[in-house]
Amino acid sequence: MDPRALLDAWLAGGTLRPSTQAAYRQEVTSWLDWCDHTWPHDGPHVDPFAFGIEHVAAWSYDRYLHDCLGTRPFDGPAALAFIAQEHPHVAKSHDRRITALTQFYEAAKTYGVIRIAPDLTELRSGVDRDDTPPRRLTPSERVTLFSAIGGWGPTHARHYLRDRLIAYLLLEGLRPGEVVRLDVRHLYPSPDGTYEVRAPDDFEAVGPKFTLEPLTSAALKLYLPKRIKPADGVHTLIIGQGGQPIVREYVNQIVQSIAATYPLLAQRVPQVTADVIAHTGFWDTPPPG
Repeated sequence: MDPRALLDAWLAGGTLRPSTQAAYRQEVTSWLDWCDHTWPHDGPHVDPFAFGIEHVAAWSYDRYLHDCLGTRPFDGPAALAFIAQEHPHVAKSHDRRITALTQFYEAAKTYGVIRIAPDLTELRSGVDRDDTPPRRLTPSERVTLFSAIGGWGPTHARHYLRDRLIAYLLLEGLRPGEVVRLDVRHLYPSPDGTYEVRAPDDFEAVGPKFTLEPLTSAALKLYLPKRIKPADGVHTLIIGQGGQPIVREYVNQIVQSIAATYPLLAQRVPQVTADVIAHTGFWDTPPPG
């Protein structure tokens, strides 16, 4: 299927708001133009249905990030952190473009054009779109989030079990900084299959025990055998590359990637962030206290 025909079919048959459709058309068309090398220079053709994450990074740099990065290459977390710190509005626009591509390739998978949608999580800055206090998800948004978490699988990310667990831990009310500091030495399995856990506070003290919801406990049980081998002396539950703990910003990157698979969440304003999920919780009414 021609990628531009797919773009037309996806936008015509979807549920995106007109403003979102217009924005996504602009972003995806920019990407397809770059793949055809109609701008800014001639070069080898990039197949938009068979490409690497490095091609998306090159497109982002060529068309949007060159001015703010200057001679600094767009080659990993350090560059993303620089943009997020020095040019937050650029970082927010960049994340929106990554969401547009994520939605486009989810549609390509639905139409049977590709088998696996690319995982673009590593290209997200994880910056929140605004500085307003987090607004809880509506009941319909929360139901959609549960579907998005459950549907996040090996075709989306290599460490999808870790990503699912992170999302459920946020729904427990844990903040991103608490999620990344959870210690495996403070997990306590119960006879009924659930787990109790002690979450660290802002001063690294271990808090009181609380019981994880059955969904979170099930996700934890699936994750533990697949947990990346931690580096010496590392005891955090959530492990990233090199056996090291992940940073709190990466929690937001994962959340944004999961949310980007469903239009209702992808186009939400304000956007779905880790803090929004933690503020929402599992239930309609937060538990007493």
